[in-house]
Amino acid sequence: MRSLRCAALLAIALVVVVGCSASVTPPPAPTALARIQQRGELVVGTAASMPPLNMTTKAGDIIGLEIDMARAMADAMNVKLRLAPMPFADLLSALNAGSVDMVISGMTMTPQRNMSVAFVGPYFISGKSFLTTTGTLTTKGSAELNDPAMRIAALRGSTSESFVKETIPKATLVTTKDYDEAISLVSQGKVDIMIADLPACVVTVARYPDRGLFALATPLTREPIGIALPANDPLLVNWTQNWLREMEASGNLELMKDLWFKNTSWLKQLP
Repeated sequence: MRSLRCAALLAIALVVVVGCSASVTPPPAPTALARIQQRGELVVGTAASMPPLNMTTKAGDIIGLEIDMARAMADAMNVKLRLAPMPFADLLSALNAGSVDMVISGMTMTPQRNMSVAFVGPYFISGKSFLTTTGTLTTKGSAELNDPAMRIAALRGSTSESFVKETIPKATLVTTKDYDEAISLVSQGKVDIMIADLPACVVTVARYPDRGLFALATPLTREPIGIALPANDPLLVNWTQNWLREMEASGNLELMKDLWFKNTSWLKQLP
């Protein structure tokens, strides 16, 4: 009898312990998709200064291929779109801090970045180009540029900055917060060239036809551009993958690209 009584008491104690453990277990954290829907808006980080992917007009509106993509994503989620413009170098920090739900801003999918964030894509393939006011510089290779006398501007925190450091380390590197600052330095002769993604260089030549600017037409590298997402939310990654596949299969993504790459009427809206 005593042994039975002890066994019964032990069973009751186990039930109490298990019950207490269950009662203090926190509920699962809501997914990013759930938070987006509860909030009623999708918050997308963008540099808002990388035409034709993202750019700010004279009126202060943010437009571009990636903005159209972000708006289509918000529509598919049945929520509003809120853009969060900031310097390119701050975008991944904002994503990791939860200040934005995703980053769509001409961001190359590199292994280093992929260590801290997830990527979906690529939705666009770019590459490095030169922008300069001296036509002969556009035909020079890395060997001629690898000289301390060569002043090169590159976007801070970008793969262009990494390209200069790794490929032409002897050149004098000047980092800028955005393309507009770098373009201004080139135009004023304060740097010799700007290294940036090919579309930005080509657009700049068309945007300022009276400045005598030249761009290297053949890209130096291959840059797969993707959507940066939180590393710990597989549901949002899966949703975005499926959304992008549908955009590609339907032809809508190609139509968006044509709107911004084949039709340059939007240049008139830029300052």
